Amino acid sequence: MPDYDLDDTDREVLYALQHDARNLSSSEIAERTDTSSSTVRKRIQRLESEGVIKGYSAEIDYTMSGYPIQMLLFCTAPIPERGEYIDRILEISKVVSVQELVTGEQNLLVTAVGENDRDITPVAQELSDMGLTVTDEVLVRSHESTSFDEFTSK
Repeated sequence: MPDYDLDDTDREVLYALQHDARNLSSSEIAERTDTSSSTVRKRIQRLESEGVIKGYSAEIDYTMSGYPIQMLLFCTAPIPERGEYIDRILEISKVVSVQELVTGEQNLLVTAVGENDRDITPVAQELSDMGLTVTDEVLVRSHESTSFDEFTSK
């Protein structure tokens, strides 16, 4: 949590950035927030330094990039140790994300992509070799996301 509460301007800046960080200038965001460009730049710097904005990345369509298989692997790790596995899991080839789950027996959700089913099998094996139990595997047909609308007052 940041050391301060997000205000409406912070939320509007976050909404604008998550919607189109690549193409929006601070001037354009300033128009949306009724502030100055320098205020927007300062807000962005503060949100970055506080860790609210973790980074900027491209949203990849794995199917279009030649990796049509997207698999969710639900894993179980010892509860006190589950967070300690995350960095190691992210080092596994073909893994694109890890989520720590806090309810239920399955407490890690690993997302891996590949060209075919055989690409995912080594991922599951490496997870198992780490001492994790892979309890379920789910093949994903598509994944879409949107901007979090609670950041905007409009």
